Amino acid sequence: MKKATILCVLGFAAMMLSALSVPAQDHTYVGAAKCKMCHKVEYTSWEQTVHAKATEAAKNSTERTFDSSCLKCHATDSSEEYPGVQCEACHGPGSHYLKMSIMKDKETAIANGLVIPDQQTCNGCHTGEDHAKKVDFTKELHNKKAIHEFKNPPAGY
Repeated sequence: MKKATILCVLGFAAMMLSALSVPAQDHTYVGAAKCKMCHKVEYTSWEQTVHAKATEAAKNSTERTFDSSCLKCHATDSSEEYPGVQCEACHGPGSHYLKMSIMKDKETAIANGLVIPDQQTCNGCHTGEDHAKKVDFTKELHNKKAIHEFKNPPAGY
């Protein structure tokens, strides 16, 4: 009887651990309007940036023909559902970290999909090839025309 109980508890624990790991891989985009609810300063500043207008700029370009491949960098999720380079293009899909109870704790937010942008984040689109100019993350961090104003700037920048 004791062995059966232990095996049952271990089996249940294994199922629970497996269930917890599934949602972590299933992050989805929620859109900048959801971020705006708590990050008004950043959102309002971001609206004026070249990133916010990236899809529109790609469509209106006279230098190259717009097609769906442009959306890889000129939209948030490689489609026009979330046009422009919205918050989640740099901070990761927010479905699991958007709750205030999660966002209050940086480590918990990161565990739930929040990305803290760095040079590699920028390099995803700013490859230095064709029209995708290379950027220096540490310099662009203060460029309000490119990114956004920070209510609480990241430490060290």
